[in-house]
Amino acid sequence: MMARVSELHDLSDLRQYVNQSICELNELEVDAFELTERILIRRGQPCGMYFCLHGPRSVKLTAIWETDRNSLLFYGSNGERQAKIQLTQALNLLPAAV
Repeated sequence: MMARVSELHDLSDLRQYVNQSICELNELEVDAFELTERILIRRGQPCGMYFCLHGPRSVKLTAIWETDRNSLLFYGSNGERQAKIQLTQALNLLPAAV
C-alpha cells in the first residue's frame, strides 16, 4: 500500500506522507484538500499528532501518529480504522530549538 515509510526524516516528511496516504486510501486527489494538525498531550507531555484532511462535502478523514509506538493509524469518515503503519525510525515531535 504505502512503501515510503523509511524515507520519513522530519515532521514535514510525515505531513506529506499522511496527506498522500489519506488521499490514496480514499481515492482523492493529493493536495486538493486542506490538512490540519494538532499535537496530542497526555499528562502534560506531547504524545502524538492528530491529522485531519477536510475533504469534499465536509468529509473528515483522520490519522493519528502515536509517538510511543511510532505508528500511524488511519481512519475513514465513519471512524473505522483503515490502516496501521509502523514507522521504521523515530521522529521528533517538537522542532529543535534554535
